[in-house]
Amino acid sequence: MSKSNFTGACLFMISCISLVISTKCCDQTKKAALFVFGDSGFDVGNNNYFNTSGQANYFPYGETFFTYPTGRFSNGRLIPDFIAEYAKLPLIPPYLYPGYVDFTNGVNFASGGAGALLETRQGYRANKALDKAISLQTQLSYFKNVSRLLRQELGDVEAKTLLSRAVYLFNVGANDYTSLFDTSSSALESLTTAQFVGMVIGNISSVIAEIYKMGGRKFGLQTVRPIACIPYGRVLATAKYNESCLDQSTPFVLLHNQELSKLLQKLNGKLNGFRYSLSDYYTFLLERMDDPSKYGFKEGTVACCGSGPYRGIFNCGGKRGKEYYYLCGNVSEYVFFDCCHPTERVYQQFAEQEWSGKPSLKGSYNLRELFESK
Repeated sequence: MSKSNFTGACLFMISCISLVISTKCCDQTKKAALFVFGDSGFDVGNNNYFNTSGQANYFPYGETFFTYPTGRFSNGRLIPDFIAEYAKLPLIPPYLYPGYVDFTNGVNFASGGAGALLETRQGYRANKALDKAISLQTQLSYFKNVSRLLRQELGDVEAKTLLSRAVYLFNVGANDYTSLFDTSSSALESLTTAQFVGMVIGNISSVIAEIYKMGGRKFGLQTVRPIACIPYGRVLATAKYNESCLDQSTPFVLLHNQELSKLLQKLNGKLNGFRYSLSDYYTFLLERMDDPSKYGFKEGTVACCGSGPYRGIFNCGGKRGKEYYYLCGNVSEYVFFDCCHPTERVYQQFAEQEWSGKPSLKGSYNLRELFESK
């Protein structure tokens, strides 16, 4: 072999070895995907694409960060948006987005108004508005479809690896308990608190179990937020009980949060490879409502946008014009953006706590640890 041919062969071999090393390196550092399930706290626009009153696709939603409404129920980003940023992922798109979605980074199934129970937010309310949401069970069916598409695109082995390394982020339950008080539900008369909470937790458990069977191993959840004294809870309490806060909801929420902790600890001991993160959203939000100045806010009781007492009526924005609602001047001073949903600044603070905070339960992780684990 001539000297020039030998040199060329060596260079070719070196380039091939470099390519193999580079490919292996990239495979090892591939980011974990993020799949999102839940309600309006996590909905990044799914409700834009079907007929429902529960939408946020109009001014002033989204104005602080995106400068236009995206369907997010806040003035800007939501918790999943921040978690994606911290995990060095792009913004995770809504599943119903009418275009190509690259599912290899994950996808968001959350729907404003959704509950763990199939019947939550599935019909007309007293005001005749169509109050419909994508239930948690339907979100699971969407995920099964995504899993099938990933296997078709990547092959069984690579799809299995992606699903096992992914993080599954949940926020669900608040609507199940709120609907006991703002609809004509008969559950308050026919079921005990423990029975109703058991149904909600049971449905969450079955969805987690199904995702686990399909390869999911890493689950991030948060406790249900306080309902009683948020602006909407105060409006309900005044109208229904002539009280200042909807304290009737608190036993349901507290029991739910206790049972959710027990469920995750049980699954952790039962399912091989199961890992979880549980963040205390209830305490986090209650602290900011009770003592807003301690956390950099000025107003923890009244919403920035809305109408009625505490601006607790779901009437922020819309097509009727600004004369039908009030919009605050400095949204960063407020804990709540509208009757039920916090401001972007609150979501960011909680996302930071979820991402790197110290886990409160034995066996639990923070989300950064979940994303970095193999």
